Amino acid sequence: MNKVYPDAKSALEGVLKDNMMIMSGGFGLCGIAEALSDAIRDSGVKGLTVVSNNAGVDGIGLSRLLETRQIKKMISSYVGENKLFAQQFLAGELELEFNPQGTLAERIRAGGAGIPAFYTKTGVGTLIAEGKEVKEFDGEKYLMERGLFADLAIVHAWKGDTAGNLIYRKTARNFNPMMATAAKITVAEVEHLVPAGELNPDHIHTPGIFVKRIVEVGAAQKRIEFRNTRPRTAA
Repeated sequence: MNKVYPDAKSALEGVLKDNMMIMSGGFGLCGIAEALSDAIRDSGVKGLTVVSNNAGVDGIGLSRLLETRQIKKMISSYVGENKLFAQQFLAGELELEFNPQGTLAERIRAGGAGIPAFYTKTGVGTLIAEGKEVKEFDGEKYLMERGLFADLAIVHAWKGDTAGNLIYRKTARNFNPMMATAAKITVAEVEHLVPAGELNPDHIHTPGIFVKRIVEVGAAQKRIEFRNTRPRTAA
């Protein structure tokens, strides 16, 4: 089966639909599937529920889907530097399901492993626990959280082969490996695409069985999410 597509638009053809759930890998601007998220924006699909640690920053990544009002709900752990994200949420224009970051990661991992729910101490006795089942184990209270499984996952990898095996580079590994397992269809964008068999099996982070489609996008632009500088005295 040929998994390689010439561009992001064709890689998503026949996959996108209104009101679907999409997992989007990355943390801040590190490891985000920028080409694929732009292709989702250009497709015009709407009513999306997006699972992502955050929504990038204003004007970059998932934030472009917020600009076009294609996202109705975010399942995230961080609003951070994205002013548009915060504005839409505070104005009641965007649903937001906040998760502790570790809980979000485990919900995704559980979904990929076929685990419908699990118990965690995180969030017990806080706003996070509202409306959720609390159960006692060995004298301690635990909160039940549901696993997450999406219609589509978009991930960004440093290198991949034509069979769909992926290698992530350093911090860009973040949420991508978990999300690649937790969707009906996973589409990967890679900076470097090589023939099947060229990757060292011991270096592969996501086996190709999880990846249905792959597109080569070239070297990723190294963006800075938040620039913090201080004045320097003249030499």
